Amino acid sequence: MKAIVYDAPRKFEFRDIPVPKIQPNEILLRVHACGLCGTDLHVHEGEFGPRFPLTPGHEFSGEIVELGSEVTGLKQGQRATASTTMACGKCFYCKRGDFLECENLDGIGVEINGAFAEYIKLRADLVFPIEKLSTRESVMVEPTACAVHGMQTLAMKPASRVLLFGAGPTGQVLAQLLKLNGASHLTVAAPAGPKLDLIARLAADEVVPINRKDPEVHRRGLQEVSANGFDYVIEATGSTDLLQDAIRFTRRRGTIMVYAVYPDRAIARITPADIMRRELTIKGSFAQIDCFPRALDYLESGKVKVDEIVTHEVPLRDYQKALDLAFAREGIKIAITP
Repeated sequence: MKAIVYDAPRKFEFRDIPVPKIQPNEILLRVHACGLCGTDLHVHEGEFGPRFPLTPGHEFSGEIVELGSEVTGLKQGQRATASTTMACGKCFYCKRGDFLECENLDGIGVEINGAFAEYIKLRADLVFPIEKLSTRESVMVEPTACAVHGMQTLAMKPASRVLLFGAGPTGQVLAQLLKLNGASHLTVAAPAGPKLDLIARLAADEVVPINRKDPEVHRRGLQEVSANGFDYVIEATGSTDLLQDAIRFTRRRGTIMVYAVYPDRAIARITPADIMRRELTIKGSFAQIDCFPRALDYLESGKVKVDEIVTHEVPLRDYQKALDLAFAREGIKIAITP
């Protein structure tokens, strides 16, 4: 089969490799599409501890073509996707029930070969059938699951005023979930363009264009929207400058959630006295491990809409083109199609 294989950071090939051989508890999935994620861009740079050689890709869907002898509840020809994080079940955190904090956490597309390939093998207990979603919509199941986990972490009170920095693929989903789960007013701050236009149609009550050349412009805009700040502020861009703005625009006793994927060495400046005096809460949200069923419920019910988020489809052999588009911030979500 054809696959993208990294032998080291930034060094990959589109090459022939053997089709994976499944174990009795596994299935073989023919990949229909796999989304290119910000995490994949970090893996490209060698961040997040990838194990090389590696085939990345973790936002996928496809068709089950082979079942292991012990697999039940699934069938050949079924369209499906899969959760991508696996806890060891034995470490300190797993024994406490904090499986996402597992000391030996494995992730498909980071530590285990992923779906930038024609086929991927998967543990059957991680697999979820897809009934109603198109191929384009299906690449957004994993990002939606991560956003659902983010909502759990945020634990937002009803009738809250919320500020979201970022209108990328996950921001588009988060915005909809925020409106479905208690935000009485949602403001989204992001650069002007198609992403901000789409989020305005899908969920935002108000949008404020971010001005990279003169940040005081959008800061004044946010001040005009809510003079006393916001109950919850979510940073979903990966910009340390905007994280500092997030703290600035959080109300007294408000909550900041760090949602974006940051470079390993990124450092933001905060003022501890300010955190203390205003009694602010800072939370982080990382991936997901148990949110696929709820993500599928949101998507297949039509409550969360993702069809317009996938703006580019790129053949697997043109993977470099997909990377170029992503690093140039072209479009919203890029789907790789084997």
